[in-house]
Amino acid sequence: MKLRRSERMVVISNYLLNNPYKLTSLSTFASQYEAAKSSISEDIAIIKKAFQEAGIGEIETITGANGGVLFRPTIARSEARALVEDLRERLSESDRILPGGYIYLSDLLSTPKILQNVGRIMADAFKGQAIDAVMTVATKGVPLANAVANILNVPFVIVRRDLKITEGSTVSVNYASGSSGRIEKMFLSKRSLKPNSRVLIVDDFLKGGGTISGMISLLDEFDCQLVGVAVFAENIQQRQDRKDYKSLLKVSDIDIKDHKITVKIGNIFD
Repeated sequence: MKLRRSERMVVISNYLLNNPYKLTSLSTFASQYEAAKSSISEDIAIIKKAFQEAGIGEIETITGANGGVLFRPTIARSEARALVEDLRERLSESDRILPGGYIYLSDLLSTPKILQNVGRIMADAFKGQAIDAVMTVATKGVPLANAVANILNVPFVIVRRDLKITEGSTVSVNYASGSSGRIEKMFLSKRSLKPNSRVLIVDDFLKGGGTISGMISLLDEFDCQLVGVAVFAENIQQRQDRKDYKSLLKVSDIDIKDHKITVKIGNIFD
C-alpha cells in the first residue's frame, strides 16, 4: 500500500496508539507502506516529537537486528491532576455515603472515558517498571484493572473469593479482612500467572488493606514478584497494613450523620 508521507504518518501514529509497549521493526512499516526504511525513520522522528510535546507518550527507537519502535503512553502531569481533581469533586458528593463507611463508586468505575483516563494515570505512575500482568480481585476493580492492562498491553488476572468450576485447578490463600477482621479465602487459577511474572495489583477502594495483602500472598505462591499497588481511592480513617501503594484519591473523613465526605488527592503524584 503506497501512501504519501502525511498519510503514512497518520496510519503509523494510529498503529502506535493501538499497540503500546509492542516492539515493531521499521521493516514492517517499510514493507506495508512501500517506503524506504530511511523515510520511515524520518516519519517516526516527527511523530516522536509531536507525541512528546503533546504529552501523548514516548517513542523509543531501538537499534540492532532485533530493534524497532516502541511506544509508551504517558499523560501530562497538568492533565492528570485536572482529571483527578474532577474525580475528587465528584467523590465528595454527600449522596455517595454507603453503610459501613463505604462510598458509592459504581457510576465512576463504569464510565469508559473515566476508566480510560484513570488507566492512563495509573499506568504512567509505573511506566519505568517492567510489568507482565495486572491483578485484581473480583469486585468493581475489574474494569479498572482491565483499563490499566490495556494501556500497558499486558494480561490481567482476576482473583476470586469463591471457587468457579470454569477456573480449573486453583491455588488458595487465607487472609484477614481489613474491614471485618474475619479470616477469609481467595482463589486464583493455576493457569493465570507464569512463574517469575512481575505483577501490578490494582483495586478500587482500599479500606484496611487485607484484600491486597491476600493477593500479595498469592503472588508468593506463584513465585511472582510484586511491582506495586495502585488504588482508585483509599480510606485513611482505617489503619492500612501496607504503605507502599499509590492512590488517586484519599478519603479523610466520612460523616454519616451530616452526610459529608472529605476527599483529597492521593499520593499518586508524590
